[in-house]
Amino acid sequence: MSRRRVLLDECIDRRLARKLSQYEVKTVPQMGWAGAKDSEILSKAQECFDVFITVDTNLPYQQNLPAYAIAVLVLHAPTNRLQDHLPLIPAIQEALRAPEPGTAVPIPG
Repeated sequence: MSRRRVLLDECIDRRLARKLSQYEVKTVPQMGWAGAKDSEILSKAQECFDVFITVDTNLPYQQNLPAYAIAVLVLHAPTNRLQDHLPLIPAIQEALRAPEPGTAVPIPG
């Protein structure tokens, strides 16, 4: 099985990628998509990623996720700081085992 391809939203500290080293991880800015609308990011991301990780809790309500061939993980943490996302790593890794395209998975903090 090939490694999961994961895209981190631009509001997530890029250093989180180091904690997910068993996956192919890129950030929205690395892809040249910084500042793009969520719908544009999802549309482009579904072509080359399996999972999109964001902290935008409104995204599942604002986007028609079943229309996209990508799973979305929504991190719920007190802040966007790396130290608040690190405790979520086990739950992120669990969700990355079998991500279901077109769905949003909340990752509680």
